[in-house]
Amino acid sequence: MSAELVGGIGITIMVVLIFFRVWIGGAMILIGFLGFAYLAGWKDALIIAGRVPLSTIAWYPVTAIPLFILMGAVLSHTGVSADLYEAAYKWIGKMRGGLAMATVAASAAFAAICGSSTATCATMGKVGFPEMEKYNYDIKLATGTIAAGGTMGILIPPSMGFILYGILNQVSIGKLFMAGIIPGILEAVFYMVTIWIMCKWKPSMGPPGQGATFKEKIVSLRKTWAMVALFLLVMGGIYMGVFTPTEAGAAGAFGAIVITLVGRKLSWTAFSGSIVESAQTTAMIMFMIVGAYILLRFLTITDMPGALGQFLSSLPVSRMWILAGIILLYIFLGCFLDIFAAIILTSPVIFPAIQALGFDSIWFGVIMVRIMEIGMITPPIGLNVFVLAAVTDVPVGTIFRGIIPFVVADVLHVALLVAVPALSLFIPETM
Repeated sequence: MSAELVGGIGITIMVVLIFFRVWIGGAMILIGFLGFAYLAGWKDALIIAGRVPLSTIAWYPVTAIPLFILMGAVLSHTGVSADLYEAAYKWIGKMRGGLAMATVAASAAFAAICGSSTATCATMGKVGFPEMEKYNYDIKLATGTIAAGGTMGILIPPSMGFILYGILNQVSIGKLFMAGIIPGILEAVFYMVTIWIMCKWKPSMGPPGQGATFKEKIVSLRKTWAMVALFLLVMGGIYMGVFTPTEAGAAGAFGAIVITLVGRKLSWTAFSGSIVESAQTTAMIMFMIVGAYILLRFLTITDMPGALGQFLSSLPVSRMWILAGIILLYIFLGCFLDIFAAIILTSPVIFPAIQALGFDSIWFGVIMVRIMEIGMITPPIGLNVFVLAAVTDVPVGTIFRGIIPFVVADVLHVALLVAVPALSLFIPETM
């Protein structure tokens, strides 16, 4: 058999294993090891199996993963989201649909210091849903807003999706962070416009909330200054070249601990819970990264990624049609895999093809992460939907119906980012 055929068979077997619920990291390690052994011999395969885990985990950029996870976990466990929601609520809650818009704004702000979609969704479900329920908001609008708003945790930096994409594909994590800022803001705007249209069409869906005086609005902003300062410290440090992304993660984690300690919000229970959650999430991600690198060694000697890139670039169709096919593939994968698994699983094959087609690697990173966000709220997996259902006791079917208008907004947003790459590349190009 040719090396390319062996690679194709290996990928097929791996997909079957994942379909039968074998751990994704385990499936990649198994296929990568056996495939490498078949083509290069058992001795070389054993050397790879021994070297890759150590060299991968000890690689300096990978250190950013547990640091940013810890930063988000500390802030998630200490209730700072309530201050962000209160500030947004005071300023725009009085509008029709204002509570839902405030939830989107608070989700965007929390995403900027958390970096986790499910954490953002669960937190806003606890903070925002009771308020919308209190003012008789339509349940589908309320839950759809929270589930969709939670997806911004993956796009607005610091984003674990960008960190993984950058590590696996040797792309600047700092530039990826900067590339996500404008698309993240636009995503929040698209969601707010969607809410405005829905409440304009049917006013009873989003009754206005209680108004606030100008003094109350200013006071609410005072409670958020520390979070704003933390975001500016992390992102500003990366943009100005003061920090590497790893150093920014350390500064962010330390800053989160200090802020919550000074604010008397960090109890021992919250801190220990943050440490345990960070360790569990980091272990899961590291296991998959090691699997991806072992699989990549196997695919490299098969030349499958290069052959796929040459095949796609030789097709007698526009590269935009090929990109459309890749986007549809990621939308499909997003329905069954979480973003970490999808990025780690597909990067060894898809990224070389994207390079062969001449697309910008920073821009495609934004598109990939943005598309995978949609999978967080679409069936059958829709992880955010199930997280929100557990928090609010609202049936899953009701939430899925509520996210339909926001999925439409997502599609329009992705189309805009594809049509205007400058929206993603403007800030990175100034670094």
